[in-house]
Amino acid sequence: MNATGKWLIIIGGLIVLIGLLWPWLGKIPWGRLPGDIVIERENARFYFPLTTMIIISVGISILLALFRR
Repeated sequence: MNATGKWLIIIGGLIVLIGLLWPWLGKIPWGRLPGDIVIERENARFYFPLTTMIIISVGISILLALFRR
């Protein structure tokens, strides 16, 4: 099996795992962390999840570093 096939299987497995864990993952306060920027006006709302994006980026970087070894 070539590298593309292995990656597709890994990604598919991760999607299934996330789907199975979704009821519990919904209870994590993602998007409502300190440092996330929310500006609300009477007719508009701007949301920029800065802290959430940094945490997700660090997590993905760690996973990729583990897979490269």
